[in-house]
Amino acid sequence: MNRTPMLRRMRAVLSLLALTVAPGWPGVANAQDAGRLALETLDLSKVTQGYGDAHARRSVNDNPLTIKGTVYLTGLGTHADSSFLIDLKGAATAFESWVGVDDETGGKGSVVFEIYVDGKKVADSGLMHGGDAPKRLTAPLTGAKRLTLKVTDGGDGVSYDHADWAGAFLTLADGVAAKPEAATVPVVPPRMTVPPLDPKPAIHGPRITGATPGRPFLFLIPATGTPPLTFAAKNLPAGITLDKTTGILSGALLKNGSTDAQIMVRNAQGRASRKLTIVGGVRQLSLTPPMGWNSWNCWAGAVDDAKTRQSTDAMLASGLAAHGFQYINIDDTWEAQRDAKGEILTNAKFPDMKALSDYVHGKGLKIGIYSSPGPKTCGGYEASYQHEEQDALTYAKWGMDYLKYDWCSYSDIAKNPDLDAMKQPYRVMRAALDKTSRDIVFSLCQYGMGDVWQWGPEVGGNCWRTTGDINDSWGSLYGIYSAQDGHEKLAGPGHWNDPDMLIVGRVGWGNPHPSRLTPNEQILHISMWCLLASPLLIGCDMAQLDPFTIALLSNDEALDINQDTLGQPAGRRAKSGEGEVWARPLADGTTAVGLLNNGVEEEDVTANWSDLGLRGRQPVRDLWLHKDVGAFADKYTVRVPAHGAILLKIGKGKAL
Repeated sequence: MNRTPMLRRMRAVLSLLALTVAPGWPGVANAQDAGRLALETLDLSKVTQGYGDAHARRSVNDNPLTIKGTVYLTGLGTHADSSFLIDLKGAATAFESWVGVDDETGGKGSVVFEIYVDGKKVADSGLMHGGDAPKRLTAPLTGAKRLTLKVTDGGDGVSYDHADWAGAFLTLADGVAAKPEAATVPVVPPRMTVPPLDPKPAIHGPRITGATPGRPFLFLIPATGTPPLTFAAKNLPAGITLDKTTGILSGALLKNGSTDAQIMVRNAQGRASRKLTIVGGVRQLSLTPPMGWNSWNCWAGAVDDAKTRQSTDAMLASGLAAHGFQYINIDDTWEAQRDAKGEILTNAKFPDMKALSDYVHGKGLKIGIYSSPGPKTCGGYEASYQHEEQDALTYAKWGMDYLKYDWCSYSDIAKNPDLDAMKQPYRVMRAALDKTSRDIVFSLCQYGMGDVWQWGPEVGGNCWRTTGDINDSWGSLYGIYSAQDGHEKLAGPGHWNDPDMLIVGRVGWGNPHPSRLTPNEQILHISMWCLLASPLLIGCDMAQLDPFTIALLSNDEALDINQDTLGQPAGRRAKSGEGEVWARPLADGTTAVGLLNNGVEEEDVTANWSDLGLRGRQPVRDLWLHKDVGAFADKYTVRVPAHGAILLKIGKGKAL
């Protein structure tokens, strides 16, 4: 009998076992001593993270936990940005772990591991990259109530941020009956006030809109108040008319230039008026961030004509159209093959795309569609590669107003693309759109590759994704918004950073469920997307909007920040512990400020005037409580809920 293969296998196993314990750690036989608790034995379903699920004794991609060639038999694999809250029950005296980026990334990825005890950071790893040797982190826990283990992005996005808490144990106190348990952030009532519906008329939404002369113009005046409402307008530019019953402005501008029109609405309770600036010119679209709905985060591949019409009707019936939401966007899976002439066809779910567009336009709303510069879309459907001009003409013929153009299979065309190769497919489609007879907002979806915020305007984008796909988890939300600082410098009217669609309401990517975000996390979500001047594309089931979701999406004081005509997005102005201060200047001379708490327990957060470029005594208004909270000198401090935000307007503004 030839024993050579068996001996080789035995040597391989012995070699692997020799690597399973990092230097300085007790032997594996002691891993489950009565005095210690392995981290992976806790309920890992309560780990929040930006991608995938936490795995016991395995990496996030379900491989053996391996850091710099060392394999660990205990611990957990997670992915930045992640957070794990543990209720210690006073039963632990210490925590210890080896940390690092898992070898499965091939040397890619960058993360920071952090340990918080009762809300205070007691240890961190510093910036770690794929291929770095593991580091040992420890924390004393005697008398402590809560332990939070966090992994944050290293500042370059979350791609390949596969993070391991390896050989991780809690040391237990002698003689205690209770044992630590995984916990979740306590759900507390949302810090917001919902004002009663005002019967008097009011006008909301963008104060500026633009279009190319000679192309179709459509704008629904967003107005609230007890119906019936009657609309009027003065000084409309030539070519534009108003339907006084519906409030729909339509037609086509006759020439370039800017016109300040006066729009008015009245009902039995009173009247309201406001200036609307209408700009005629080439590429004058999205002068404020687009607001509307996209099908993907709710329906994914289940979207169809009926659901699109239903969402259109619900946008009006819910009142959200009256607050400025105007786009109804169809995402992937509408496509069939091409006809004999190469023209793209719709599948059975969308029997007549032109009729659907006419339906949406008849309500005063706009409609969008989806494609990819590659041969196939992300869902494997027919895309636009080598048919760009033909598809653009088809979209215009159908009456489309918005195109989301998703990188997807273009990676098969441009393998390991340099910067110019990343730009090329978007240049091609931009040129194709320019040759049509219709204005179509151009949304670049390529997940932030090549720092797209630096060149998105150059290739004619109206907005561009800065991140990977969002999901309704704290890890995903935190990972996305915390990485936006600095991107604001090159965004502005007509070209916006897009940190992805909204995840409030019933979402689920084909299997809708109530958003897993807590109410305060949802308030933070909307607050930050308004501060960041992000497109606001609702991602939920429009036919099942609950009162809380409607209240979130119809806060006109928050939406006015998003739609501010100055168009300067917020950046991070200060950070202390788990608290952050983000701010942006507004057209009326005031400053919009977000006070954020990324931690797992409530915390005081302070806006210092010195960080905001302010001096003297300043009035402060809380936009979720809808009230003036007073005038303050030098700073304003407020208690912020865990994973929550306070949205403020500071200063005395001028009338617009």
